Amino acid sequence: MSVTITAQLPEASIANFVDSFWALYNTDDVGKNLIVLPDGRIDLLFSKSATEPYHITLLGIATQPEQVVVAPHSVSFAISFKLPAIEYILKSSISEILDNAKNVTQTFSHIDETALDDFDTFCKNATKRIKELIPVNLDNRKIKLFDLIYTAKGNIAIKELSEKVFWSSRQINRYFNQQLGIPLKTYCSIVRFRASFEHIKNGKLFPEGNYTDQSHFIKEIKKLSGALPKDLYKNINDRFIQLVGSSNKGN
Repeated sequence: MSVTITAQLPEASIANFVDSFWALYNTDDVGKNLIVLPDGRIDLLFSKSATEPYHITLLGIATQPEQVVVAPHSVSFAISFKLPAIEYILKSSISEILDNAKNVTQTFSHIDETALDDFDTFCKNATKRIKELIPVNLDNRKIKLFDLIYTAKGNIAIKELSEKVFWSSRQINRYFNQQLGIPLKTYCSIVRFRASFEHIKNGKLFPEGNYTDQSHFIKEIKKLSGALPKDLYKNINDRFIQLVGSSNKGN
């Protein structure tokens, strides 16, 4: 197909803040219609195309599928951030862009249009900048909270999280609402949904996570994707971008 994806994992020094780097290319003369599914990540996109000038866009947390058009002859490189990056790297709440996006000009403004010439170089430059931005003093309680959520793939109770990090459920939810615009429970549902992508791609159309039963699984999948598990598996015309195979590069 004309749209190709390449992904690269971050080095260990920034793994608390970065999920992955990825590149999306459309080499065709026409745009490609795609559906982006909620996956719990915060993406910072560096993009240009034959019809659009170079720009940097920050995408907030998604709670519903979004239809997008990948411009013809375009390239987009991205940093997919984990939640700690909101406070420690981006240094700003993203609650106002829930299910939305905004153009940004600061923090990574030194990465200019020439960065889109080579993906490996982009990843190295972005990694260097992220290392510079990581503060000396981190709230280990928050780092542990996020690590527990990601390790459990969203399958963990708020009460258990609260007890393990010694932070009240009320305070945790306040923090999530202030930083992301959604409560912790909603975010965990999205992370659990994302964990099902690999299973669905492999034709496992039954619960692998902490879903009550098959009915609950189907209901949650449809709520966040707008489609049934079997339709995601078929992925006609490769329209669900996160369910399209990508080339992966270790780091």
